[in-house]
Amino acid sequence: MARAKAQRRTLDSYTVKPINKTVKPGDCVLMRPADPSKPSYVAKIERIESDGRGPNVRVRVRWYYRPEESIGGRRQFHGSKEVFLSDHYDTQSADTIEGKCMVHSFKNYTKLDAVGNDDFFCRFEYNSSTGAFDPDRVAVYCKCEMPYNPDDLMVQCEGCID
Repeated sequence: MARAKAQRRTLDSYTVKPINKTVKPGDCVLMRPADPSKPSYVAKIERIESDGRGPNVRVRVRWYYRPEESIGGRRQFHGSKEVFLSDHYDTQSADTIEGKCMVHSFKNYTKLDAVGNDDFFCRFEYNSSTGAFDPDRVAVYCKCEMPYNPDDLMVQCEGCID
């Protein structure tokens, strides 16, 4: 006789033991990559589930992509801490969570007094199958006609006051 499949139950939160941090749906987290030489992946938790057989907890995540992981790659105006919210969802073991992080809007990120290791910003959504971005345009500035990169010093233009 076949074994009955364990019932999955949705959890409101989960404490990740190695880091002693509680995560919940809506939190952004750093996920351990298979290749330790690569940077941690950034993801947003959508759902937390337990299979009812003890400590086997899984998280449904929506991935953020780094510019170099997108079609077209990193461009001059991409900030070093820039990520794109993708349409790519996945289910991972909660044991692969390395820590919590914060993904700010572009506007809020530029107002931070200090940017920490766990601070990122997002100004685009990214379609992982087509490579399309939403919005598909970003504001450019007068002489250089480049979008704002928060890593670069910008000086106010005397002509347009931007």
